[in-house]
Amino acid sequence: MNKRFSSNIAPFVEQELAAARRASAVNDTQQAFAHLERAHVLGQESTYWHVKVHCLMLLWAFRHRSVREARGQVFRIIGAATKTAFGWVPQGNTGGANVSPFRKMPIAPELAEVIQKARAGL
Repeated sequence: MNKRFSSNIAPFVEQELAAARRASAVNDTQQAFAHLERAHVLGQESTYWHVKVHCLMLLWAFRHRSVREARGQVFRIIGAATKTAFGWVPQGNTGGANVSPFRKMPIAPELAEVIQKARAGL
C-alpha cells in the first residue's frame, strides 16, 4: 500500500497502541496483546506499521517470557519487512504466534470500516 494509506491509518493504529500501553500499565497482559492485534489488523497494509506492531509484539513476548511468541515474531518481522510492500499479507490476520502467519481471518466490522476509509483517503 502507499504512503497515503500509512498516514491515513496512523491515528487509528496509534489509538490501539496507546490502549495497549494503558492495559500494560495495569498489568492486563491479555488486553494489551489484544490491542496489539487490533493495531496489526489496521496497519498490516503499511510496511512501517506492520513492522512496528510486530516489533512491539516481540517486546511483549520478551516482557512476558514467551519464547514461542518471540520466535514467531522474529519470523513475522522478517515477513512484514519483505512482503508487505508487495501486498503479500493475509488480510485480517491478528499477527500473533498463536495463528499461522499465512492465514486470512475475518476483520471486525469496525476495523474494516476504518481500513476502507484510510484506503479512500477520508
